[in-house]
Amino acid sequence: MADSARIDKWLWTVRLYKTRSLATDACKSGKIKLEGQSIKPARELKVGDEIFVNQNPLMKKVKVLAFPPNRLSAKLVPEYMEDLTTPEEYDRVKHLRETNMEFRPHGIGRPTKKHRRLIDKLKDDDNNEDW
Repeated sequence: MADSARIDKWLWTVRLYKTRSLATDACKSGKIKLEGQSIKPARELKVGDEIFVNQNPLMKKVKVLAFPPNRLSAKLVPEYMEDLTTPEEYDRVKHLRETNMEFRPHGIGRPTKKHRRLIDKLKDDDNNEDW
């Protein structure tokens, strides 16, 4: 095993991104931060580095434990990466998904302008309640 690896390759091997090019694009667009600064895809990681990964709307914090030689199966990821993301962050994202979803049965088509306005009004009322 190596002592260091490129960040884009490591993100791909520990399954934070589906392809290496997606990991590279995330680095270039500033979604990956190390020590509070955006980094380039070729940046070398060391064991113990803590990385912030912005996977909209989730902000993950992970710690580098080791460098795998190839892409891993999902079961082996905890040997190479420790997830330091707080449970509150996962709860926040879960709550966002639950409150922003409306159910539309399959096959009825797009909402009409009238229905869309009603949906928007209902969403705004839920978000602007004064308790």
